[in-house]
Parts: sequence; C-alpha cells; structure tokens
Amino acid sequence: MHRGVTDPSTRTDIATSAVDLFDVDDLAPSALRRSWLVAAVLLVIGASLLGLMIGPVTIAPHRVLLELLDHLPGVHVQSGLDPLEANIVWQVRAPRVVLGLLVGAMLAIAGGSYQGAFRNSLADPYLLGAAAGGGLGATIAIIGGVQATSNNSALLPVAAFVGALLAVALTYGVGAAYGGDRGPASLILAGVAVASFLTAVQTYLQQRNADTIREVYSWILGQLGGATWHDVIILLPYVTITSAVLLATRRTLDVLSVGDTEATTLGLNPRRVRIIVVIAASLGTAAAVAVSGLIGFVGIIVPHTVRLLTNHSYRVVLPLALLGGGAFLVLTDLLARTLMQPSEIPIGVVTAFLGAPFFLVVLRLSRADR
Repeated sequence: MHRGVTDPSTRTDIATSAVDLFDVDDLAPSALRRSWLVAAVLLVIGASLLGLMIGPVTIAPHRVLLELLDHLPGVHVQSGLDPLEANIVWQVRAPRVVLGLLVGAMLAIAGGSYQGAFRNSLADPYLLGAAAGGGLGATIAIIGGVQATSNNSALLPVAAFVGALLAVALTYGVGAAYGGDRGPASLILAGVAVASFLTAVQTYLQQRNADTIREVYSWILGQLGGATWHDVIILLPYVTITSAVLLATRRTLDVLSVGDTEATTLGLNPRRVRIIVVIAASLGTAAAVAVSGLIGFVGIIVPHTVRLLTNHSYRVVLPLALLGGGAFLVLTDLLARTLMQPSEIPIGVVTAFLGAPFFLVVLRLSRADR
C-alpha cells in the first residue's frame, strides 16, 4: 500500500528536496554569496583596524599597522611604539575591539535566528526577557555590593548571566503552560509579560536603593570600556558554540519560513527547531549581556540591513549577520568613545539612537509586505 507523505522516510525526502530548492535559489547564486562574504570579511578587518588606530591617545596609524605585522608569524618589523603605546594597543584597544566583534556578532546572529524561528521581522535577542533578566541580575548584584571596579567585579557578569537565563526559562515555561499549541505568538506574548514584570521588580529595587542608581544605569546602558582579555576568553566559547548551532539551522529556517503546517508536511518539527534556536540564541545573548550590559537594536539593524542588500534566505543572512554585527558594534563603539572626547557616550545610547528610526522603517516595510 502506498503511504504517501505520511511515511517518515518519504517526508524526510520531501524536506530534503525543499531545502535543495532553497539552495538553488536564483536570488543567491554561489558567486554572489562569495562576493558578499568577502565584502563582510573586509568590513570586519577595516572596522577592527580603525578601532585599534583611533582613540583619545593619538598613535600614528602606520605604527599601529607595523605593530600588528610584527606579531604575525615569521614577520619581524620595528613599529617604533614605546612600551606605553604598545600597552595601549594590546591591553586597552585590542580587547575592546575583539569583545565588540564577539558581542556584535552574537547579538546580530541571534536576532536573525529569532526572526526566522518566530517568523517575526521585529524579533530580537531580547524578545524573551533576556535583557530584563540580565538587568535585574546585575541590579541585585550591585545592590549587594558588587562594583565593576572592585575585586569582586567578576560576580557582576555571573549575576547578569544567571538572571538572563532564568528569565528566558520563565518565559518559555509561561508560554508552554498558558499558550497551548498556538505557536510562536504565545511565546512572544509570554516574553513581553515576563520582561515587564522583571523590569518592574528592577525599578522597585532601584528606588529602594537610590545610592546605586548611577552604577546600575551605567551598566544597563551598555559599555565596552574596561574590556579585558579575560572578558574575551569568557565570552568566546559561548559565541563559538551557539553561533555554530545557529548557522547549522539556517537551511531549516528557510523551510520553516513557509509556516508550521507546511513545514510539518515537509517532514520538519517546527517545535523542535524553535526550541533549538531559542536555547542557543538565548544562551549566547545572556553571555553577551553579562560582559557588555544591555546593547539594544543590534539584532534588528544588522539582519535587516543584510536582507535589504542581499535576499531573504537565512543561508545568506545568518553568516553575513555574524560578520556584519561584529563590524557594526566596533564602529558604533568607536563613535561612542570619540564623539565627546575625553568622555564616552554609553554604547547602548548610540545603538538606540541609530536603531529607533531603523525600527520604524522595518515596521513600515513589514506592514507593506503583509
């Protein structure tokens, strides 16, 4: 008896065929993808060099380049930098640039993945309450006596990380308990409710401890100043693992974009895919929040910019968002620390200034598509 698409093996074959259809999409030929990838890599390199060259302390750009070349295997040149200038490059600017690359890349690929999993162009990494949870965790730690410049400063990112993960877990629990099988909409609504509740708790704690408000807001507004190689080492495993998982789902997200019912017919399990994306993106976002504070809109600006320049295939969007997000945050941080020298603008303020009008553009475009 012929079993049609109800046979699991047949359904898997259909799903594979569907993915192959996306793979030969005329809108994204291999040559075009390679050219965009090369452009994104060059953008990352250019942004990184600018981040190393420009700062409150003036160092000749060519000397910075020679210093970088001197650290390449088999290359020996004299940069002419004195010990103080070399220390500024390698211990002040370099970890800040690398941390910006990691945080920006994580937030951007997480945003693109959320948008694919929930089929919502306005979704971002903070959708499920990660920002609110991280902010509450950091607030509790600061009220408890943890200071960013003290010997116990390592506890601050730990508290933010735990708070962000607990918030996402609470959101998923609420969505599963009260949302039933209504799909991603129930999870989004649960995230809004949980984020609102946690923000209210944080506001209450700040009012009860007014002496800590300045330090709390300094962390909440986002910052890469004071970045160290220790921060980079802490964040690197999270970004590497979660980005690899999200990149592995990019073809599945293309199939999921046709809708849950159609994706199920093609042999996919939308719920399983969504859980994988939520766990990976939320874990990476929580780690990024823990070391950089709350930096918003990166997950909206970068993936949508990639879509506008290339196409809607997640096979193209996610890799380019990973690279573009890092470059974007490094350049944004460069603006934050140079526009009002010698003081710095919180990087979260700069991204919000750029992201708010961009959000309105995306909203208008999404309405036009519908």
